[in-house]
Amino acid sequence: MQDLLLPFQFPFMQNAFLIMALIAPAAAMLSTFLVLKGWSLMGDATSHAVLPGVVLAYLAGIPLIVGAFLAGLLCAVATGVIKDNSRIKQDTVMGIVFSGMFGLGVVIYTQIDSALHLDHILFGNMLGVGAQDLWTAGLIAAGVVLVFSVKWRDFLVYSFDPAQARMIGLRTGWLHYGLLAILSATIVAMLSSVGIILSVAYLIAPGAIAFLLTRRFAAMLVTSVAVALIAGIVGIYVAFRLDAGPAPTIVLVLTGMFLAALVLRGRRERRVRRSA
Repeated sequence: MQDLLLPFQFPFMQNAFLIMALIAPAAAMLSTFLVLKGWSLMGDATSHAVLPGVVLAYLAGIPLIVGAFLAGLLCAVATGVIKDNSRIKQDTVMGIVFSGMFGLGVVIYTQIDSALHLDHILFGNMLGVGAQDLWTAGLIAAGVVLVFSVKWRDFLVYSFDPAQARMIGLRTGWLHYGLLAILSATIVAMLSSVGIILSVAYLIAPGAIAFLLTRRFAAMLVTSVAVALIAGIVGIYVAFRLDAGPAPTIVLVLTGMFLAALVLRGRRERRVRRSA
């Protein structure tokens, strides 16, 4: 038993488990809306686009999370503006914008002499998080959860049918850019732990898994949070045992859970067809 509980006895592992417990509910709740809205690629685009903001914030001597948030929000807004004012489809715009922003970030980073570790930005440094990282992630995640707890009905209607949302008097513009701001803030919360590249998995997989397993939105929301928490705890624990990186291990756990949910959904549909 003592050997099984060994990972929980080290302070750096305790911080890793804690920061994952803080960001998982916020990321999972956002994931459900991104999946329903069809904005999975938006999460990918925004997560890559924060890199130049991080590097420029470092050069300006301001908190990295400020630069990351502004860059992510700029990318998301620019994507919407270009899509609304051109014939190009949204997925094409996102591919161009996020790859351009990411390329800009890499070029700027290679031209400066800094102590900023690109690996930590791209893939996270979950085993090196400190008190400041925990406070930052916790405050942002708490704000995201609070907003969704109060306005989830409005975001749900907007995600399913923006036209219907406008007809019933909802301010769809506020909901649209509010969701983009929440997306950028959530990515900032995951910056120190999961990193830029792998954060997209936490923004898509929990909602996708819950979508396969449930039919009602309330159940989907709860299932998504449970999936994110379980994957985070199991991934960190397994990474300790294998001496692997926690963030990529969590992503592998999420991938396995998605495949299992896909198989369960397929079996359920076959049973329904046979009984019909």
